[in-house]
Amino acid sequence: MSETKKTIKLRSAEWFGTQDKNGFMYRSWMKNQGIPDHEFRGKPIIGICNTWSELTPCNAHFRQLAEHVKKGILEAGGYPVEFPVFSNGESNLRPTAMLTRNLASMDVEESIRGNPMDAVVLLVGCDKTTPALLMGAASVDLPTIVVTGGPMLNGKLNGKDIGSGTAVWQLHEQVKAGEITMHQFMSAEAGMSRSAGTCNTMGTASTMACMAESLGTSLPHNAAIPAVDARRYVLAHMSGIRIVEMVWEDLRLSKVLKRENFENAIRVNAAIGGSTNAVIHLKAIAGRIGVPLELEDWTKVGKGMPTIVDLMPSGRYLMEEFYYAGGLPGVIRRMGEANLLPHPDALTVNGKTIGENCAEAPIYNDEVIRKIDNPLIADGGICILRGNLAPRGAVLKPSAASPHLMQHRGKAVVFENFDHYKERIIDPDLDVDENSILVMKNCGPKGYPGMAEVGNMGLPPKLLAKGIKDMVRISDARMSGTAYGTVVLHVAPEAMAGGPLGAVKDGDWIELDCANNKLQLEISDEEMKARLAARAAQQEPPKSGYQQLYIDHVLQADEGCDFDFLVGCRGSAVPRHSH
Repeated sequence: MSETKKTIKLRSAEWFGTQDKNGFMYRSWMKNQGIPDHEFRGKPIIGICNTWSELTPCNAHFRQLAEHVKKGILEAGGYPVEFPVFSNGESNLRPTAMLTRNLASMDVEESIRGNPMDAVVLLVGCDKTTPALLMGAASVDLPTIVVTGGPMLNGKLNGKDIGSGTAVWQLHEQVKAGEITMHQFMSAEAGMSRSAGTCNTMGTASTMACMAESLGTSLPHNAAIPAVDARRYVLAHMSGIRIVEMVWEDLRLSKVLKRENFENAIRVNAAIGGSTNAVIHLKAIAGRIGVPLELEDWTKVGKGMPTIVDLMPSGRYLMEEFYYAGGLPGVIRRMGEANLLPHPDALTVNGKTIGENCAEAPIYNDEVIRKIDNPLIADGGICILRGNLAPRGAVLKPSAASPHLMQHRGKAVVFENFDHYKERIIDPDLDVDENSILVMKNCGPKGYPGMAEVGNMGLPPKLLAKGIKDMVRISDARMSGTAYGTVVLHVAPEAMAGGPLGAVKDGDWIELDCANNKLQLEISDEEMKARLAARAAQQEPPKSGYQQLYIDHVLQADEGCDFDFLVGCRGSAVPRHSH
């Protein structure tokens, strides 16, 4: 036995390592599954936190994935114990999976802390499962490794590749514009999602997989291997081996999730054209592990980083091509060679630095992973906007926006909530033109509640029929990472929390100036105060159950939308239970 192993006291021994009544009972109950006695003697017990669910199609193949993780754990001398947690699937769960991200994180945190495990493997995939599991694990701080389910294969339509999510938005706009028939629209349905896995665009699922890898919480290439590629199962196996080694090295999550790792992730998000949702999720993860991270860091760290991954919705290709081109290690190598990776010496879960992992990463396709001097977008950093309309900030994704709208002044067309938008946008008499700015209120964390992905409002049909493809849109909502357009999101404070967005009226002039990070409603301070005072008198009826808990305790978008009582690392200590 190595010297390191001699000095590590296994946490699971508090349950299984005593020769008394409690040890007897803990072991005896576990033995009803046919576990032999020697498995409890000095072996690390590794939890496999599984978000498998048939209602979360992105994660529906996780039973098989978990088996490969188990093989690696057993090979390395550990013992695997698989357990389920709440699976918040983006595609089916109403009103939005974001509403239950914090709930899932609580499930994860309490499951890890309260059970006899020395380390944990997080099986993640669909949008919110990645941040939820990392948030929960960060609050406990055991050795932790992320294994992602991987993206699905390219969608196919009329002999061409189509991207999941992105194709829906594009085709739906084409139906409304009369460019394609409803029959053509429906024929795309089966071909868009034709294998296991997450969205194959650089949506939130792929973005958060890339964030997990760039944070150093997964093995290299975890983000991009397709779900049905055999190499996905090899990675799961190798992750199982590695997590056992991490126990003996005492390589806990807090030793990996440093400020430097978050700065790397922010810069990587710009390089890949990642989702705006990463802004909220990284803040929440940082809050759990105790790393200071502010909205302004996205400007300070990310600004000036070219987008070099040519992937939908910003570019042309899909996640299959991204993996075959070299995946995230290829991107990080390009960044490192150009001195654009802030902290190449940041530690990762395989015990090496991110620079060491990616220094010799092969790059097979310069069209998909472009060279720094031939970017898709010259500056892909998330644009943070401030002004009297968003005193605590708002975000815009430059790689998904139209350059001619990045500096724009227009009259507001206002929707009080999402239902009002759906009702009003189809009105042929709506007073709107291509220079108008669509404004939607009451869709933030408290307002929806849950801050649904409705910020990329579809354009008025009468403008689509004229060939208009994009307009400035502003809301306190989120946007799917698969969506595109000149869309201002996460306006904070939100309208429901008394934010200035609630004061906007039809016909108000609004100025968007991305170059100067400005979002301004052109009314006087006195007028703003009067309008907000009038709104404050309106009371929303109370919700019931978890939704009311959410409204009462959720933080604003600039703070990561975590619950106020969940921020911070509470550690793995748990009172000993005596039977």
